[in-house]
Amino acid sequence: MDGFGINWLAVVLAMVASMALGAAWYMGLSRQWVAATGKSQGQIMAGSGGPVVPLLWGAACQLVMAGFLAFLTPAVFGETSVYAAVRLGVMLWAGFIMTSMVLNHRYQGHTWSLAVIDGGYLLGVMIVQGVVIGVLG
Repeated sequence: MDGFGINWLAVVLAMVASMALGAAWYMGLSRQWVAATGKSQGQIMAGSGGPVVPLLWGAACQLVMAGFLAFLTPAVFGETSVYAAVRLGVMLWAGFIMTSMVLNHRYQGHTWSLAVIDGGYLLGVMIVQGVVIGVLG
């Protein structure tokens, strides 16, 4: 399953693994996350298009993230190993993901706790995806 130098099976499995991480992360931090949004659970659900829509968007976005991580890792480090993929994932998180989130949250008036909860999750996503992509090459 190699196209554009990408192991697509690794990409799909990385997406599934990061979605599983999200289920565990947000179940464990659900009260804190809802409080950090400043909205009620009803307001969140009303604005999200129902319970399935955010999951579909999440899966699509994480598939793209995993695809780019799989594509960029050998381009940046010359190999696809666990160390290289996780290292790149953490670098991308620090340089682009977290900085973009903080920028948006500051303009939107969100709490720092929301940035920490969501940012921590996305750091976990990059690490989990890096491990899966690195293991499967």
